[in-house]
Amino acid sequence: MHKDELVLLPLGGAGEIGMNFNAYGFGPPDDKKWIVVDCGVLFGREASNPGVDLIVPDIGFLAERREDVLAIVATHAHEDHIGAIPLLWPMLKCPVYATPFTARLIAGKLEEAGLERVRLNVVPLGGKLQLGPFGVEFVSLTHSIPEPNALAISTPLGTVVHTGDWKIDREPLLGKAMDANRLRALGDEGVLALVCDSTNALIEGESGSEAKVREALTVLIGTLKGRVAVTAFASNITRLDTVAKAARAHKREIVLAGRAMHKLVEAARDTGYLMDFPRTIDEEGAEALPPHRVLYLCTGSQGEPRAALPRIAAGEHPVKLGPGDTVIFSSRIIPGNELAIFELHNKLAGLGVEVLSAEDHFVHVSGHPARGELAEMYRWIRPKIAVPVHGELRHLHAHARLAKSLQVPQTVVVENGHMLRLAPGKAQIIDETPSGRIHLDGDVLVAEGLGLARMRRSLSYAGMIVVTIVLDDKGRVVADPAIIMEGIPEPVHTAVQEAVEGVLRHYNPKRDDEAGLRETVRRAARGAAEDAWGKKPVTRVEVVLV
Repeated sequence: MHKDELVLLPLGGAGEIGMNFNAYGFGPPDDKKWIVVDCGVLFGREASNPGVDLIVPDIGFLAERREDVLAIVATHAHEDHIGAIPLLWPMLKCPVYATPFTARLIAGKLEEAGLERVRLNVVPLGGKLQLGPFGVEFVSLTHSIPEPNALAISTPLGTVVHTGDWKIDREPLLGKAMDANRLRALGDEGVLALVCDSTNALIEGESGSEAKVREALTVLIGTLKGRVAVTAFASNITRLDTVAKAARAHKREIVLAGRAMHKLVEAARDTGYLMDFPRTIDEEGAEALPPHRVLYLCTGSQGEPRAALPRIAAGEHPVKLGPGDTVIFSSRIIPGNELAIFELHNKLAGLGVEVLSAEDHFVHVSGHPARGELAEMYRWIRPKIAVPVHGELRHLHAHARLAKSLQVPQTVVVENGHMLRLAPGKAQIIDETPSGRIHLDGDVLVAEGLGLARMRRSLSYAGMIVVTIVLDDKGRVVADPAIIMEGIPEPVHTAVQEAVEGVLRHYNPKRDDEAGLRETVRRAARGAAEDAWGKKPVTRVEVVLV
């Protein structure tokens, strides 16, 4: 008989920021039961993944064992933790568990996807579950969204504390305070492993309090004379509350701009948050007010092209901003979004709008723990094993070095697909499970390895040539070639045309076959374009038989 083992299998979020997906398995090596902690997305970037809206983990390993997957448990409601549930649940078909605010947002996603049949279970704050061999306790933390939870996952082989996203906010303005007493008690009871957020592991000190941001934003907004637009993460309900209170203090009416703003405010109200959020007006009502009476609360802080603020900057939105108006970016720059955000800043500046951000004003604090907060968590939990997750490799390794300096007996850096056996003093990677990414391309899920994004990048760089050749039943050319060139400068067209016609003049159906003709024409067309232009277009040759 094989002995039971406890393993962690991250399929997303280990080695990257986003797409968090962690599976815990317990049982004999070939007969484990599994629970999934978080099921998130990564947003596609046009530069690297053109045409791809969302990226989700490849969970084929678990899908093959779905009868042994007991549940998906969500730590909190950010998209990189719950956004993939509607896309991946059909592969697992297991119950989903979340606290009320998170469950409210998951329910909306499932309804939009036509998945109302999903068994979505609402767990009270501080609640406990028993899922097969796993006991799961929700422990309240603080973060930039309501109801962030650590999960204390108990098994016969020990307890794992999985933090999800968190920070230590000593002055939380909304929701429950961090349950530090319970975290300390877990440390006293004994914790096998701490699987912990690494986002700010390179930053010294503490991330800061929302209360200080509220003070600073209220003062700042009071100094501005024209229309004010504040852009922030719509999920940061405390920040939305702060902006609303600042607007009220300076007698400004609030306009919500962006679908996510409306959805998140509604969800917060439905679950008992933002109960005193002031009434909002629409864009038409704002136009009738003097500029100093208006405050827009906008999506688009990361430069997302379809969000409200980028559309405002492009003149494609009912909200109009111009000279004398101000936009406040009450958010951080997520790595990889720098170009989109700075382009947005420049477009706004081109309209005569003043742009203010965390670079020049105290208008944002992070929702993730800096090194001082990480150290405090380790002093509370005192795990035998530290497993950094939720970060790029540089964050994970910095986190691991910090844990070692705090005398944690063992630290292990895992990447997506590493199966880590958790055992006192001897945690080790025992397998590399096939893992990868799936792209949501329009309404279709496609494997990343199909190369669609690479082909689109090639098309955007050097265009495309399509040559159609007509042959009779004896293989003879019976018509002039049809050549379509897309995205290729006009001076190149003649060179390509002459190259293709030159090949066809020397084509002998008795000596050459159709496949050889197709490849010779392709090489000639592509080579002529390269000689004339310096670029190699995507080139296709089709043969039509008549």
